[in-house]
Amino acid sequence: MPDYKRNLPNFYLVIKGDSQNYSSPTRGGSQKSVPLRNRIEHAETLLKAFEKVFEDYQQQKSLREPEIAFGESGFYLEFQLQKSEIEAVEKLEDKRKKIELLTVRSSENNDETILATVFVPDKAAGFFTSKIEAYRDEETDNGNPKNEPLITSLEDISLGTVRGLFTDNLTLFPSESQEVWWEVWLRHGCRESFHQIAELFDIRITENSIIFPEREVVLTLASVTDLSRIIKNKGLIAELRLAKDSPSMFFEMDMQEQVSWVEELANRIIVASNTNLAVCLLDGGVTREHPLIKPALASEDLLTCDPNWGVEDTQRGHGTHMAGIALYGNLYNALATSSKVYLTHRLESVKILPAQGENDPKLYGAITKEAVSRAVVRNPNRQRVICMPVTSELHNDTGHNNTTGIPSSWSAAVDQTCFEFQQLMVIPVGNIRGDIMLSEYPDRNDLNPAENPSQAWNALVVGAYTNKVNIVDPRYAKWQTIAPAGDLSPRSRTSLLWTDKWPIRPDVTFEGGNLATDDTDSPGMDIDDLRLLTTYYQPNVRQFNLFGDTSAATALCSYMAAGIWAKHPEYWPETVRALIVHSAEWTPAMLNNLPRNPSQSKKVAILLRRYGYGVPNLERAILSSKNDLTMICEDQLQPFHKDDGQVKTKEMNLHILPWPTQELEKLREAKVEMRITLSYFIEPNPGERGWQNKHSYASYGLRLAVKRSTETLAAFRQRINKEARETQENVTSTVTGDSGWFLGPKTWTRGSIHSDIWQGTAADLAQKDSIGIYPVSGWWRYNSRWEGWNKTARYALIVSIRVVDEVEVDIYTPISNKIKQTVPINMI
Repeated sequence: MPDYKRNLPNFYLVIKGDSQNYSSPTRGGSQKSVPLRNRIEHAETLLKAFEKVFEDYQQQKSLREPEIAFGESGFYLEFQLQKSEIEAVEKLEDKRKKIELLTVRSSENNDETILATVFVPDKAAGFFTSKIEAYRDEETDNGNPKNEPLITSLEDISLGTVRGLFTDNLTLFPSESQEVWWEVWLRHGCRESFHQIAELFDIRITENSIIFPEREVVLTLASVTDLSRIIKNKGLIAELRLAKDSPSMFFEMDMQEQVSWVEELANRIIVASNTNLAVCLLDGGVTREHPLIKPALASEDLLTCDPNWGVEDTQRGHGTHMAGIALYGNLYNALATSSKVYLTHRLESVKILPAQGENDPKLYGAITKEAVSRAVVRNPNRQRVICMPVTSELHNDTGHNNTTGIPSSWSAAVDQTCFEFQQLMVIPVGNIRGDIMLSEYPDRNDLNPAENPSQAWNALVVGAYTNKVNIVDPRYAKWQTIAPAGDLSPRSRTSLLWTDKWPIRPDVTFEGGNLATDDTDSPGMDIDDLRLLTTYYQPNVRQFNLFGDTSAATALCSYMAAGIWAKHPEYWPETVRALIVHSAEWTPAMLNNLPRNPSQSKKVAILLRRYGYGVPNLERAILSSKNDLTMICEDQLQPFHKDDGQVKTKEMNLHILPWPTQELEKLREAKVEMRITLSYFIEPNPGERGWQNKHSYASYGLRLAVKRSTETLAAFRQRINKEARETQENVTSTVTGDSGWFLGPKTWTRGSIHSDIWQGTAADLAQKDSIGIYPVSGWWRYNSRWEGWNKTARYALIVSIRVVDEVEVDIYTPISNKIKQTVPINMI
């Protein structure tokens, strides 16, 4: 199976589109039976294996370190059995001899084999050899070999290792020297000894632990080498797992221990000295004095829309909670490592909420623009991601409930801010208020429409999903999470009730945590294990807090956007938005949580208006591989012009892409995917009339058309102009007869970002190397007194090719070579 690492830079296409005049219009296998044994041969094989075990153990014993090898001594044994004989593993344990079964796991090399690890005290070292000899030499009263059920099930025996105690996915097993956080599952009564050895080895452990009847779990920062050293000297460890992202371990620490962890992290922080990048929080203020916030938030970057409000966090910590995630992403990960933490962006805070009471909802549009203006004036050359986690119930500007997605004055102000200031704004889709019942999920989400100002076309609107389903707190051991892993976070809203012509909301989803309940008729509760860890706004009280829902998801999205910009500061805001959407994929849970046998249109509507385009991935956004590559183009065109006193469409761009035609043709029927994302900012209609007509709200629109595998380039050029002229904004006809699009061309007319995936054969994709971008009408065309007909429109076009089938292929190098033969290219 090919192993394609995503470690190649994306292609940034320097060559622009060709501008042209444009006139508008499961398998299951059978289990292997345990073979009949030759009694003598099988016994001798196992005894020989034991001889090797004892030889290895004596050598290990001779190297023990007296300062830690105190108390009860013993060794670990690993037994190999057929999976069909799994019941025999219980016979490996003997309580009287203090022989303890520790782990049972599948073999990484053979699906039909299991491996069982036991701890054997030195005093019982001969226990299993006696069992084998009795099997060889003695019979039961029934005439069968003694111990036959156990001994005949054994295939091999070896000395136990750290790997043998690891019960997580073996692909996640760390390298020998890599320090990671482990869940160390200790045998009963071994905590004190483990603590002493950890101090001696300078191994970091948490003070608190989780206690079960036969095990005690402690979080430990160590390498495989460290743990191997321990098990060779002491039989303390029963099982090892990688530490899961449960914030409760940190949140439940006392103040002194929290301070210790924060100080330790603060000493590892490296702030980029020359960074010109910030996440700008429009919220209720931020507590700058928090030790984890202060290094990245200058006092002069604490701003407010009203001097009477001050700049401090007075909204019960919401702004400071956002700051911790916007700066560190998952704060748990920053704490749970010994590596340096590099902060490649800074923070800005503009307080838009009063200390008491609320703003008049009609003022939020003006306040939003004022807040961004203050940040821009303060640092005009700074690149920033504007993160505004503030929403309100969606009413139209006459005060009536708005479930259609019609723009409001606030959402229009967001669009205007993005357009005028060329800023990337990230906002949430909004949270469901009130109790959430398990029986209501996800219908409750589908019936609660996205909140104001998520109707904004230009903003990146974020919903919440969750992978948090592990409850480790024994108090909630029998509780059930509301959302399954990979599905919508319980409080995240959707746009399924919106009129179909308005933008898809959310655009993407990020982690927002989960709820849990002990009764299907009881409301879901916030459980510590199911939340995200962040900074607390009163560091004199405690250092950490738990956070979640669409606010946390919005902060994580802002963190990712800053990560892309830190890598590529030359990108436009439209491009960063496009890459986040382009890198998103639906989880299996999202794809499976659909009505039974839905029509394709129903399936698409639920996917998009519940989950957006799915869950983004930073690695996919910035890197390519040999079988999965991304091309990025930033370009512009003039949608309209005046001709004989009439405003008409002016031009379109034709992008002829560097295409791995020969390589794709060689793959013939292999399954491939092409993904295309188009992102641009519209200028909103500055008045309120006609907002129910999307064409009078947006200044213009852009549409795309893709060359069919069966048509020539000349035919493609002619088709775009002819069909668009005849149908004007009916883009569907431009791809008539071109099947394979997952979402379909009808979705390419919503909002100002469009993304879709074409699936087909490599032979067909080989000829689909051209994309046309052309304008459709908006108020720039019909309101000529504003002279929009004289303006240009810029856009980001992202195109990816992925070979889905597992075949040996390199489509990356041919594209690189093809571009080098024409013009210089930025490999980014």
